[in-house]
Amino acid sequence: MPVSDLLYGVYERRLAKGLEAECLPRHVGAIVDGNRRWARGAGAGVDHGYQAGADKISEFLGWCDELGVEIVTLWLLSTDNLRRPADELAALLVVIERLVEDLAAAGYRIRLIGNLDMLPAESASRMKRAADLTADVESALSVNVCVGYGGRQELTDAMRSLLLEQAGSGRTLEEVASTLEVDHIAEHLYTKGQPDPDLVIRTSGEQRLSGFLLWQSVHSEFYFCDAMWPAFRRVDFLRAMRSYASRERRFGS
Repeated sequence: MPVSDLLYGVYERRLAKGLEAECLPRHVGAIVDGNRRWARGAGAGVDHGYQAGADKISEFLGWCDELGVEIVTLWLLSTDNLRRPADELAALLVVIERLVEDLAAAGYRIRLIGNLDMLPAESASRMKRAADLTADVESALSVNVCVGYGGRQELTDAMRSLLLEQAGSGRTLEEVASTLEVDHIAEHLYTKGQPDPDLVIRTSGEQRLSGFLLWQSVHSEFYFCDAMWPAFRRVDFLRAMRSYASRERRFGS
């Protein structure tokens, strides 16, 4: 075994040992960015990058499970991604479909987050079937899979749902506007019923949210990592957790 691997092993154990359970996040969001750039750097095709990214997700969930994280939200396909070339999008969807099925088979409770009507019907149906099979699964770790997801789209869908609900009960637009509160909108988000993410991790060196959980992340802590997602290591994950644990959360104050 190379000396560098031995040293990283020692470092990992030291990082893990220094983490206190009560200081760790309950809900972790991950923007799994850099799959295509990683593939180009490796001289491989884009589909190889997508598959490597999917393989990394299984590892990542294992790391989260080890530390007692209860919810992980993974952004796999944005509304912007839907404008990619047809062959590239098809390859990505196949990888995501297989991943959702594999995660369901692994015993995780899966929740699809996004506007599935924006996806090809067959892809949406395949993922929904797999996720529905986990509805009654009692798992220590639940996984939100964001597909056809965009923060602006989510807020648009939430307001549309709220207005249709209120109209269905016979209320006028003026009545809705005069009584509208923050919690009323939150009840129509894709993640309704779940706590907001405590920590959001983004890989690939980009330091922006790009619309990820715009509403829910208002009080989240952020950790940006230079590693491309397929190259994201357990030591990188532990550094993110250490960074989170060392912060004093002020929740906007």
